[in-house]
Amino acid sequence: MKLTGLDQRLEGKLKELYDRHLERTAKIDWSYHSFIPWERGRNFNTDPWSPEQVTISPELYVAVETALLTEVNLPWFTTGLVEIFRGSLEVIQDFIRTWTSEEDQHSDVLQTYLLVTRNADPVRLSKLRKTVVRNAWTPGTASPFVGMVYTAVQELSTQAYYVNVARKADTEDPMLATILRRIAKDETLHYTFYRDAVKAHLELNPNLIEDVAEVLVNFAMPGYLMPDFKARIDVIAQHANYGVAEFYRQVVSVLMDLWDVRRLQPTTPEAITSLTRLNKHVDWMARLANIADKRKERMTAAGGA
Repeated sequence: MKLTGLDQRLEGKLKELYDRHLERTAKIDWSYHSFIPWERGRNFNTDPWSPEQVTISPELYVAVETALLTEVNLPWFTTGLVEIFRGSLEVIQDFIRTWTSEEDQHSDVLQTYLLVTRNADPVRLSKLRKTVVRNAWTPGTASPFVGMVYTAVQELSTQAYYVNVARKADTEDPMLATILRRIAKDETLHYTFYRDAVKAHLELNPNLIEDVAEVLVNFAMPGYLMPDFKARIDVIAQHANYGVAEFYRQVVSVLMDLWDVRRLQPTTPEAITSLTRLNKHVDWMARLANIADKRKERMTAAGGA
């Protein structure tokens, strides 16, 4: 993987994307306090939390808590992006600051909702939050372009996650479902900026597929540092509508089509090899998605028998 910078020739295009982002976010601006049912709040000191106060299923709780514990890493995400894009185009640095301000209330709304509705053990949740933040997620060594590709994949994955988990919440807690979809709208706009920026680079230089392939083949969500992450994703895949099949169809396949990857014509041997590798990897993921679908069908049939 090369340490590829951003193409200076695309500065005008990136400014255009950023201006479009600001226009769209201005139309859907929100504040998390308006999504909280404050009337359900009680004093934990005089009315301690107990498990029977929980109103959502354990599976939905795991999905929401996992999202929260990902969102609390915002200080580290911002630090990582600032380092990756240090010395790069000013418009990207402007976008990072805007992105941070928009992401800032995601963990607030999720945590406050879980506490006010008494769906979370406040002591346990506080300890988990501190543990995750202390683990200090870092992106490692990455070039500005690689950082842009990774963030495009991560933002779309997060958006798909929230939308799918909201479907689970619809039948259990409609207000929670509304919150999840509200956050998903932010993620959609963030993803759109990075997606279009990557596409512009690929159109100018298809050899950048070498970096795109590296990211897609080795992609891992930043939440992997949280406690019990593997167990969490297994529960979410089985009970909260987001697993390998959804990741393939709603993230990887979408990006492959939007970036027109299979029609790219790279010219360097390394980029050609990377494109072939990526296509094989995506075909393998398609097979995994079909296997996951069949497994879920069998589980559903067994549960209904």
